[in-house]
Amino acid sequence: MRNYLLRRLGTTTFLLAFGLGVASGATDAVKPKSQQQVAPANAKHKHMHKGKLDRSGRKQVGKASYYARKFAGRKMADGTPMKPRGDNAASKTLPLGTTARVTNLETGKSATVTVRDRGPYVPGRIIDLSPSTAREIGITREDGVAPVEVAPIEVPLADGGSKAGAGARSN
Repeated sequence: MRNYLLRRLGTTTFLLAFGLGVASGATDAVKPKSQQQVAPANAKHKHMHKGKLDRSGRKQVGKASYYARKFAGRKMADGTPMKPRGDNAASKTLPLGTTARVTNLETGKSATVTVRDRGPYVPGRIIDLSPSTAREIGITREDGVAPVEVAPIEVPLADGGSKAGAGARSN
């Protein structure tokens, strides 16, 4: 049928007629760019923080979890491999390179971490820790998560500088 129409009407006429038929269906493909709905660049991450990075240096309170074994050696957001025995951490809101003190609110134990990755992508969790750091502050494998306070010590700024955070002031 299509070949018959192409021969009968000519390619240009067929494409014009077909294009008008699609346009009447109001697809985004034929709408002006100003009227098209564009998905955000991070649409595949449903739980990704939608605001700006938090460069305020203020303390945050929430739940911490730790990296699963399968992430060992995988590249983190800053390009370095995830080291299960390292001080690396993941945060959706703190800038990469932030140094912070994480305190388990149940045990009172603290550890210093460096934010090198993005996540966790589970609602209610504010930081993912390396397994060794999680053990250091008393998060066991059985528990998996714990309430924590994250106090930034040094926060990188957009201009390349850095600023002292709440963790630096409360030592």
